[in-house]
Amino acid sequence: MQTLNIGILAHVDAGKTSLTERLLFDTGAITRLGSVDDGSTQTDSGAIERRRGITIRTAVAAFTLGGLQVNLIDTPGHTDFVAEVERALGVLDGAILVLSAVEGVQPHTRVLMRILKRLRLPTLIFVNKADRTGAREAGLLADIRRWLTPYAMPLTTVDGLGTPRARARPVPPDPELLAEHDDDLLQALVEGRAPDPERVRRALAAQCRDAVLHPVLFGSALTGAGVEHLLEAIPLLPAGGGSRKGGTVFAIERTPSGEKVAYVRLHSGTLRPRRPAAFFRGGEEYGARPTAVQVVGSRATTATAGDIAKVWGVPRVRVGDRVGSPPEPGERAHFPPPVLETVVTPRRPGQEGALHAALAALAEQDPFIGTRTLADGRTSVLLYGEVQKEVIAETLARDFGVEADFRPSSPVFLERPAGVGEAVQEIVRHGRNDEWATVGLRVEPGERGSGLTYRLEVELGALPLAFHRAIEESVEPELRSGLRGWPVTDVVVTLTRCGFAAPVSTAGHFRTRTRRVLRWALQAAGTRVYEPFHRFELEIPRDVLSQVATRLAALRADLAETEARPDGWLVRGEIPARRVHEVQRALPGLTHGRGVWWSEPSGDRLRNG
Repeated sequence: MQTLNIGILAHVDAGKTSLTERLLFDTGAITRLGSVDDGSTQTDSGAIERRRGITIRTAVAAFTLGGLQVNLIDTPGHTDFVAEVERALGVLDGAILVLSAVEGVQPHTRVLMRILKRLRLPTLIFVNKADRTGAREAGLLADIRRWLTPYAMPLTTVDGLGTPRARARPVPPDPELLAEHDDDLLQALVEGRAPDPERVRRALAAQCRDAVLHPVLFGSALTGAGVEHLLEAIPLLPAGGGSRKGGTVFAIERTPSGEKVAYVRLHSGTLRPRRPAAFFRGGEEYGARPTAVQVVGSRATTATAGDIAKVWGVPRVRVGDRVGSPPEPGERAHFPPPVLETVVTPRRPGQEGALHAALAALAEQDPFIGTRTLADGRTSVLLYGEVQKEVIAETLARDFGVEADFRPSSPVFLERPAGVGEAVQEIVRHGRNDEWATVGLRVEPGERGSGLTYRLEVELGALPLAFHRAIEESVEPELRSGLRGWPVTDVVVTLTRCGFAAPVSTAGHFRTRTRRVLRWALQAAGTRVYEPFHRFELEIPRDVLSQVATRLAALRADLAETEARPDGWLVRGEIPARRVHEVQRALPGLTHGRGVWWSEPSGDRLRNG
């Protein structure tokens, strides 16, 4: 049986979780139809998800369609979790983009379609809520072609549009639209020959598979109208493992006992319980022997190419890790850095240690949660958006029994060394020693984007391996808070001197002394503070350019280019990352709900003041 992994994406409230429920119900995967309104859906399991009616974490469900196993990944729709969406898309064979027939093409819909087109991910478009008052068909199809893709192919139409009696019926594919990417069909049309229906069907499947054409289907997840036609169209998406090697860990959950369960998409190879498996984080390999493997949607315990499997017994595993083969040249996980930070404190005194351990556990399993210890000993969390606070708070209370309070968020900055600094602290041969360890370190600037580089200027055999490891493992935690309180990056730390006294030296001596000497070396080098920036593109109506430009200037944005278009303006530039959420909040009011914002990290700049 072939396996097809597809994702459902949408603007908030377009009905993608309801569509997920309907697909599972209509294919017999579940016996009771869940509801977002009463909090009974299969894929939204968290209290916040049920309360808000939004999807926050990627969830996986499965159903069969003839001889095809379909793994359905219900992805987040809230803008705070767009990074989670991009993470999920990396393991998909195709996608279903859901629109509302009433609200139509919304700003976040256009952002999602932009991501889908950039990844060349084959996509079906499902227009939901055809039974609601105000639903549109012809006008909405024109908007889809205008704002999302000019190659939108309707495969259904609606009788009784905008009423509870709305029903979808199929329409034949348009050979003229297909002919724009098919020379044989074009020649047949020019010669006045009617194309063979099977030939048209093959062209439709090929162009959908190549992500140059996007089938459009109308219906209602609430009533089930049109869903049968969507199910018939799903096989147009390409099944199989694809051309990539190995597998990717794209999500992690925890059992009630706290054990990690990793979701792995296999592109090639096999994964079996109690058999050695190679896991990779960057260029580093760590071996594992999974205690259990469960293929999603079946009872199989051996995962093969194309499968999504739940894997137990790999305690080191993190989202983004590779399985079976290291990342290919140029491949990297796209995890944009968070731009907000908040201090977290336990609601009940005495739980500081438990809170810190719980946050560290969450950060260790999920790259979209970052933590660091501040100079005063408190713990801070790095965020992408304010909704994440609620998600983390719920997880802390539910999974770790710790209730926490979050301070107002502040922007995240970075520090880089301003120069070169060295420091050393040696064992006192004829005096009192608190640590029996000699450590000398040099700190200097590294290349932009290099992060932390650790080097040896001493022979590896100059210390027992455990002491070398203690020094290296102490460097990164110490650099999480620099001279100005921000993480230090793009830095080269070199071990210049070392020594020990057997049998009294311990690894703990080297850890303590390394942190102290590194701080001295950093003070000698000095640091400068940098502010992360995003590059952006903004599409706005013609009549609001002045107001939008004024607001962007007030938020310290640099406008690089303003391009006139038939339907408005395209504005490009750069803006401090901490201001992105302010723009997104203000944009609907400034643009009468018609502005579309897209941004991505673009580096940073020296902070003035």
